[in-house]
Amino acid sequence: MIDHVSIPVRDLELSSTFYESILAKIGYSKLVVKDGTVGFGKKYADFWLNHRLNLSSLSISDGFHVCLRALSIQQVEDFFNTAVALGAKSDGAPGYRADYSNSYFAAFVIDPDGNKIEVVTFVDKQVGS
Repeated sequence: MIDHVSIPVRDLELSSTFYESILAKIGYSKLVVKDGTVGFGKKYADFWLNHRLNLSSLSISDGFHVCLRALSIQQVEDFFNTAVALGAKSDGAPGYRADYSNSYFAAFVIDPDGNKIEVVTFVDKQVGS
């Protein structure tokens, strides 16, 4: 079981505002702000931004990817739409991912620093529907 995850960002203030908006769509809020780091979570900070002033832009091939759980299709869609409206790049619009499972509904975005963020929910779905 993973307790928390941290991602690197070049502009902590800009990224904090970006993530505060998109993470709110899945029930997260900003819980901790301290020297060079901001923590978000539902009950405790489990998603962290770490300021890295000299961070070079990442590319999708760098392999960084984190997936957060949503409670509904609507939350996945709201997260994706808000992220894209705030400048994230789409890396997979909301939809079922049958190659993962018939109940896997997810969306993928790439943040301004090149971090790939996925949001998923699991939906009871009849095969072929």
